[in-house]
Amino acid sequence: MSNPDWNEFDFATTAVRAGHVRTHEGEHSEAIFSTSSFVFQNAAEAAARFQNKLPGNVYSRFTNPTVRTFEQRLAALEGGECCVATSSGMAAIMATCVALLEAGDHIVAASGMFGSTTQLFKKYLTRMGNPVDFAQIDCIDDWRNKITPQTKMLFLETPTNPLTQLADIAALAEIAEKNNALLVVDNCFCTPVLQKPLDLGAHIVIHSATKFIDGQGRCVGGAVVGDKQRVGEDIFAYLRTAGPTMSPFNAWVFLKGLETLEIRMQRHCESAAKLAQWLQDEPSVERVHYPGLSQHPQHELCKQQQTGFGGIVSIEVSGGKEAAWKVINSTELLSITANLGDAKTTITHPATTTHGRITDEERAAAGISDGLLRIAVGLESPEDIFTDLKRGL
Repeated sequence: MSNPDWNEFDFATTAVRAGHVRTHEGEHSEAIFSTSSFVFQNAAEAAARFQNKLPGNVYSRFTNPTVRTFEQRLAALEGGECCVATSSGMAAIMATCVALLEAGDHIVAASGMFGSTTQLFKKYLTRMGNPVDFAQIDCIDDWRNKITPQTKMLFLETPTNPLTQLADIAALAEIAEKNNALLVVDNCFCTPVLQKPLDLGAHIVIHSATKFIDGQGRCVGGAVVGDKQRVGEDIFAYLRTAGPTMSPFNAWVFLKGLETLEIRMQRHCESAAKLAQWLQDEPSVERVHYPGLSQHPQHELCKQQQTGFGGIVSIEVSGGKEAAWKVINSTELLSITANLGDAKTTITHPATTTHGRITDEERAAAGISDGLLRIAVGLESPEDIFTDLKRGL
């Protein structure tokens, strides 16, 4: 099939087929173009490609067929016009901000986000001349109150890492539109299987492909999805110059991950829901954070803007850090690591790992208590996951 309209196909078909253009070798699986550069027929062709007068491969820092296949497939799944793949999820965020903001442009970001994202905004973007204010993610009035005439970007992740708080994407899209600002949504926890921010009014979608897109914890990568101008030209131009590039091998791994993404996300959601229900009945568990539970503050919103509740369950245990560490150290099956979205269930203590570099005050404001544990539910039997957690509970 040559250049079909992937909007006419179901998600599962697009995840398996989109973006693949076979070479003259007739390969069935996507090829890995492990090359730094490409040759030209003559000097005139080289000049034309370098000057963007002729389409084609130039240098793998910014043009590589394997990476391009991944970009086109993810863009099709998200419903975007273009995608730019990057070396990591954090590189995707940085590329978006540097390419689309000028010095003096103000950012309103959600509180309670991933620790490295918060650090990037507070420590580095402010140094580059972009003031940042943080809004309570589930309070629309707080977002409105934080906006100034200089605000050019609203940035959030929904659900948040690790408390699974949600933002009303459609409502924030209206606010962004009224204030001539961009709405950027980190869709790492949901992937396009569970949530499509562009359909809800967002302008840009960010991914850490390292997580659910890979699905087996093998490679690090990121992606930005959006329109032809902002992503296809502005962010691509930054990638070409600055070079936060995804490797061809990693792109190939992510392509294989996309093929099974829908099936895996369904299993993650099913197992996480069972685990959350079980954990509610544990005496030492003070609170379970999971959007699939009816008592979750944004449970109804989650049902409106997501097609599933996700694979992340966070719990607060009685006894603070000592009790939380006991749960972690008592596990025999779960992997003690800060990665998530893996086939293997992982467990981490956010206060001393993913959010360990922010201040005590910032952790408290974000709701990251010493007794908080984040469990990224994998593909094992949910009964075995629960049994392993009970050793420390």
